[in-house]
Amino acid sequence: MAESSVLPADLGGSPDLERIILEHAYRGAYLQLALRGVLVLFIALTLAFVPPMNDAGVCVAVLVCYALWSGGLALWTRRGGPGPVNAMWLALFVDLAVLGCLTLLTGIAAQQSWTADILSNGLFVIPLLASTQLRPGVCASVVVPTVLVFLAASWATMASNEEPWSSILLSTMALAVLGAGAVTLSRIQRSRVLTIGHLVRDRTALLAELMGLEQRERRALSEQLHDGALQFVLAAKMDLDDLTGSADPQAVARITHALTESATLLRATVSELHPTVLDRVGLARALGDLTRSAQARGGFEVQLLTSEWVDDLRTSADDVLFSAARELLSNVVKHAQASNVRVELARWGEHAVLDVTDDGRGISREAIDRSLSRGHIGLTSHELRVVAAGGSFSVHPGPRSGTVAHIEMPFEIVTAPDSLTTSAH
Repeated sequence: MAESSVLPADLGGSPDLERIILEHAYRGAYLQLALRGVLVLFIALTLAFVPPMNDAGVCVAVLVCYALWSGGLALWTRRGGPGPVNAMWLALFVDLAVLGCLTLLTGIAAQQSWTADILSNGLFVIPLLASTQLRPGVCASVVVPTVLVFLAASWATMASNEEPWSSILLSTMALAVLGAGAVTLSRIQRSRVLTIGHLVRDRTALLAELMGLEQRERRALSEQLHDGALQFVLAAKMDLDDLTGSADPQAVARITHALTESATLLRATVSELHPTVLDRVGLARALGDLTRSAQARGGFEVQLLTSEWVDDLRTSADDVLFSAARELLSNVVKHAQASNVRVELARWGEHAVLDVTDDGRGISREAIDRSLSRGHIGLTSHELRVVAAGGSFSVHPGPRSGTVAHIEMPFEIVTAPDSLTTSAH
């Protein structure tokens, strides 16, 4: 893996890993911007209170250009993405060039210049700027020329400053030690971030394995119920129909009702465990079966909105979204004591958005964390699964009461309906 890359190759291309490493890289970038701001202020104060004897206008022009460039770099960094942090190390050479040029401008032509002596101390900030990188090789490539520039500038201005070689060499050694410490610090920070990345990668892989095992178990249980208990209930109902004329009508009606309700509940359970409708007709209709089952069990009214989602669309996110919706609705049935629930599925470009809102008792992030500490990982496991797929999962109290769950995640189209295929052409 190249040093200029934010994400190491041995960690793979997981969006979750990219997010974590990019977040740490930006922390270093923001610290670098702050230190660069201090460096600009240091140069400005030096030129103001210890003005150079020659080329003062040129020095001010260099300072103004440097300040404008630093401001532009800060604005570019605020845009986010991997671009700024990948290219931030190049800015360190600009810092080095500015300080080196100013030191030479203020020191070579003057018979005695305290300005150059003070400005050369600014080179000690460069290793600190370089240490914010998560790439020790880049940090070393900046530190070495910084030490050489300091030595060359001190030698070029030693006549005007009347500084002995012993002082120059000791100052250069101090800068070299600082640079070595900066490289070591950069290596330590990178090691910590990589350790976190490996832990997240292992967690994501384990989560995927657990979720796959859960899906297989649900599928097996669904098939057992469908091929076993449900078939016996349906057969018993058919046999009962044959006895309608010779048995007590009221008893037959009660048994028929019980068998019908049992068949309905078994079908709903089978659909929830492994919704065959999800494979056949898509996510929107599968959510319809899910919400009807939750409404029957929870005794609340459900409003399902899927107008922004094409019925026959199949995506890579269908299973994750359906599982998350099932968990959220199950929590509403068990805990919310809600009267109304709203489930909305929409498509924003290549992102799927699912919102589940209820007017029940509500739940806080702290309550979810407490539940997790007690070993209840249901909702958290779905959150991690969504995040591992590059999405976001948030649960927070509603504006007045209840709970609002918002899921957004990217997807790839597995099977597109004819209307989308035609419009794409």
